[in-house]
Amino acid sequence: MAASRLICGVDEAGRGPLAGPVYAAAVILAPGKRAPAGIADSKTLSAGRRERLAAVIKRKALAWSVAWASVEEIDRLNILQASLLAMQRAVESLSIAPDEVLLDGTHCPLLAVPARAIVDGDAKIKVIAAASILAKTERDSEMCRLHQRFPQYGFDEHKGYPTPEHLEALRRHGVCEIYRRSFAPVRELLDAD
Repeated sequence: MAASRLICGVDEAGRGPLAGPVYAAAVILAPGKRAPAGIADSKTLSAGRRERLAAVIKRKALAWSVAWASVEEIDRLNILQASLLAMQRAVESLSIAPDEVLLDGTHCPLLAVPARAIVDGDAKIKVIAAASILAKTERDSEMCRLHQRFPQYGFDEHKGYPTPEHLEALRRHGVCEIYRRSFAPVRELLDAD
């Protein structure tokens, strides 16, 4: 009977960037069926491969959901708590309730179902890797949308991560509304004004 348990994988994307929301995805794959081929930790896949796999995961999963926590929530709560909030929102907005939730990392959000955090879960467990792909592709597409509004920062390239090019653009153009004011490089610029 255990084979038919619904296991939900959860992962987040965007804890490290200086700008934009943090995203989380929850995925339930059909029990007893092989996961779609090619699923791996999103960090090991090219952007094109992630996009193709995201479409397959959305088509083949029993249920999937993506949620986020805003820049304001990140600044108010801190990035860990905001990530957990995004994970909780993703699980709670699934169309089917899972029997157990497996999360990448060391912390679990408050959930109505049993949950386990697994270090490097996105590299070890296919359903968590599937969630990592959805979280990453959805966040990347949000950063590309934000690039349309704020092209001077180059969000389509670095996705908000603190690359040398991004830090230079931030110094040149200043802090706009989608920056996380609690993150050191941003806070230091604001304090210098």
